[in-house]
Amino acid sequence: QLQLVESGGGLVQPGGSLRLSCAASGFTLDNYAIGWFRQAPGKEREGVSCISGSGGRTTYGDSVKGRFTVSRDNAKNTVYLQMKSLKAEDTAVYYCAAVRGYYSINIVSWCSSGAVATDYWGQGTQVTVSS
Repeated sequence: QLQLVESGGGLVQPGGSLRLSCAASGFTLDNYAIGWFRQAPGKEREGVSCISGSGGRTTYGDSVKGRFTVSRDNAKNTVYLQMKSLKAEDTAVYYCAAVRGYYSINIVSWCSSGAVATDYWGQGTQVTVSS
């Protein structure tokens, strides 16, 4: 079965940190760009961060620049999102997604599009930032 599985979400106080993981099963991530997207209640899906297949290129949403870091370990078939200095407004369900082809090269466009033409989605993991 081809799927992405997120983990690492939870409840954290403002200013705290979390690391999300996105593991692929049934396929290898090498040829896929991976993106982290989030959706809060009543809001549209937002591109948080995206990374190219090789890991050589990354992009971040303006609201998370300087606080979040995306990385990947293709040997482990896993992508990570390190989140620091978390704020209440970071509260959302976080999803990872995989894309190949045109958008795997044009990750800025893909990330800002809200993940158009995505090949695979994870089930999501809840991140809640609250005191």
